[in-house]
Amino acid sequence: MVQKLILDVDTGTDDAVAIMLAALHPALDLVAVTTVNGNIEVEKCTDNTLRTLEWIGRSDIPVFEGLAAPIVRPDFPTPRATKRDPKVHMAALPMPAPKGRKQDKPASVFLSEIFKAHPGQITLVAVGPLSNLAATLAIDPAFASNVAELIIMGGAINKSNITPSAEFNIWADPEAAAQVFRAGFKKITLVPLDATHEALVSRDQCDHLRSLDTAAGVAAADIIMHRISGYEANQPTGTPLTAPVHDAVCVAALVAESIIETKFVNVVIETVGEYTIGRTVVDHEKRTTRPANCHVAFHANRPAFINMLTEIFARGPKPGPR
Repeated sequence: MVQKLILDVDTGTDDAVAIMLAALHPALDLVAVTTVNGNIEVEKCTDNTLRTLEWIGRSDIPVFEGLAAPIVRPDFPTPRATKRDPKVHMAALPMPAPKGRKQDKPASVFLSEIFKAHPGQITLVAVGPLSNLAATLAIDPAFASNVAELIIMGGAINKSNITPSAEFNIWADPEAAAQVFRAGFKKITLVPLDATHEALVSRDQCDHLRSLDTAAGVAAADIIMHRISGYEANQPTGTPLTAPVHDAVCVAALVAESIIETKFVNVVIETVGEYTIGRTVVDHEKRTTRPANCHVAFHANRPAFINMLTEIFARGPKPGPR
């Protein structure tokens, strides 16, 4: 049975790999992609999303642009740097500029309408800041009850990547994340850094993806190699010449539950801590009486994840000129 999903992204390198996996997997029907301010400004996220879909021959999938800023703050908790390290931030993905354009409807309006029209039938996979989801809840309080499952790439327990305490997607709009976690979604699955760092992709595996000689395989190899260079320079994984591809793990887990290992626990988001703003407070040792509200991935299956990428990226068109 084919699973319908919508991706909410801030494309971004690992977002692009997630988009290709969702768009090409035969067990998935990628209904649409929505974009949000995050890794880069939302307009660039939209451009990269259109590039990615066109590169793999899936320009039929509509793209809706969302929020350009967090829901409360004028900027991130610490304003975005004006100069960025090109080893880390790939502003434009290495694919041709898109010929298509985004849809006219705002992402929040689209999300409200599509889930209202198909209650309980579509999974939402959010792999950027949760601003679009909070904005949709603001105009449609029933939105949460209409989503079959919400899968979030974000948060951290023992790892972090933006402050000593927080992961970027949650930190970038902590008020939005806090609203999402208390909104009453039927099922939330959180895939934090602790899990995605167990599904590292190596340089040798990139070489294998490139050898597939498909648009998706070549693009994934280029993108992940760029990520490996960035991690080697700025935050080594502990396994030489590897990098996590966080967002794609969420899509893989939607197809194969064995990709991740979860516990059902309580999660709340810190929004005011001087040193802990944006932290996902995961009560995995039951230190409080707060009820469980989230299935948190503590581990990921690296071989199964790599095998899925290789199998699916062997599909689709041959690479075109760039």
